[in-house]
Amino acid sequence: MKLMINHQTHYHYSDVACNSIQYIKMTPVSNLHQHVYCWDVSVPGQKEIKSDAFNNIWITSSQRQSYNQMSIMAQGVVEINQTTQFGVETDINPKLFLQPTFSTLCNAEMKSFAECYVPRVNRANLIALSEAILGYIPYTPDQTSVQTSAIEAFQCRQGVCQDHSHVFIAMCKYLGLPARYVSGYLFVPNTAHLASHAWAEVFLENTWYCFDTSNQLFTPNSHIYVAIGRDYWDVAPVRGIRERGGIESMHSIVQVLAC
Repeated sequence: MKLMINHQTHYHYSDVACNSIQYIKMTPVSNLHQHVYCWDVSVPGQKEIKSDAFNNIWITSSQRQSYNQMSIMAQGVVEINQTTQFGVETDINPKLFLQPTFSTLCNAEMKSFAECYVPRVNRANLIALSEAILGYIPYTPDQTSVQTSAIEAFQCRQGVCQDHSHVFIAMCKYLGLPARYVSGYLFVPNTAHLASHAWAEVFLENTWYCFDTSNQLFTPNSHIYVAIGRDYWDVAPVRGIRERGGIESMHSIVQVLAC
């Protein structure tokens, strides 16, 4: 299936900003699951492109001129293989995804929750764990932020795809399973939270398996991969620093359309 993606992020500042550096991970690559026909990221300033430690495409944009607003736009056409059953293979050692991060730590309550649904480690029990997490943490927009950790999301029992992924990854790491955070795009008609998306994948039986807790999808045949990491902070679409600017407000528009 061929998909057209249009991802716009618009920033507005209450005061004049200057001397900013933006780190952008919004570029998918071709692999066995997807073919990128064309892709472009438009961002003001000087642009440098390289790869990060996880082989994600990493754009660094530096802007010296003063500004009150800034837009970053990514768009292109990607064809995905809808028969894909497993996650994308990489040459990164899966053990790297056992590393603890602040966003994917477990407390005692979360450990007991994981043990309840995964008395033995197998894919069926992990699917049951994913289902239980969604039941315990219903999809609730605008109640958490990128700063919310897995423990905080579990305690407040509200969250979005980022929170579901962090909680699931945290529990899988506790169970001794390498688990990674994937950012990308999702095409599923008639759902409340499609488009820009995140999900988890677990290394089991020498294979990466998809666990999209928010949508209860366990194969990535509606997903476009953009970046892979240990948590949100490894794959954040945009991170940056600037001088001045006052209060920042951000508005994002994402469209994923069949073409």
